[in-house]
Amino acid sequence: MSTALTIATPDIEHLRTIAAPMTDFRVMPFGVRAIDGRLGAGGLRAGALHEASPRAASLVDDAAATLFLVGIAAREASVAGGLVLWASCRTDLYAPALEQAGLPSASVIYAQPRDDAALLAVVEDAVRDGTPCAIVAEASKVSMVATRRLQLAAAEADMPVLLLRRARSLNQEVFAEPSAAWTRWRIGAVPSERLAVAGVGRPRWSAECVRQRGGESFSLIVEGSDETGCLAVPAAPGRRAAEAVGTVRSAAA
Repeated sequence: MSTALTIATPDIEHLRTIAAPMTDFRVMPFGVRAIDGRLGAGGLRAGALHEASPRAASLVDDAAATLFLVGIAAREASVAGGLVLWASCRTDLYAPALEQAGLPSASVIYAQPRDDAALLAVVEDAVRDGTPCAIVAEASKVSMVATRRLQLAAAEADMPVLLLRRARSLNQEVFAEPSAAWTRWRIGAVPSERLAVAGVGRPRWSAECVRQRGGESFSLIVEGSDETGCLAVPAAPGRRAAEAVGTVRSAAA
């Protein structure tokens, strides 16, 4: 006598729901599993301070780090339907590049304080005022106390504060300085994909999450922000995307 054995097929969406991290705060996912799956919350905490720094003191790495934050701000602006405050003491921001990464000029309020101290005060006031939906700020000199104030203000307002940290000297390691930021990223440019015809491929960056609350550091190669602010992970046929837990150096080894 034979007995039929019935095997239940698991509900994949239900399993994903069970596996998804439970948080008591709003999360901004990148929409890329290779990134969101390595972040403790399944994405970036919305009401938090996040920092990015160029991998090296070069214009291409500086641009990559800037556009990395632009993409985050652009996605939040698209969801929230608000404006982004851009605070910088410099005058070299290239608006067409921001638009190519998803952030048109009509969605940006520009502020140009006289120095980093005034810039941080403007950012904190803007967070508490609640007018923008996200803030991008460029600064070199930021104390631990200042980052703690920004983190607390961002959490209270449920607003992302994205800080581009630049080195004050050629040999300075920005992330050697303590910070209360929820995540810290080191971004650098890498060669783009070779095209079958003459032309320029989509930018590629090395993205290293140096520190995150509730998770480990990791690094991977990503394709830069498109016109919607979204990243992608390149994967050639038959090959896995370059990614690893640890540093970019170990990922490339």
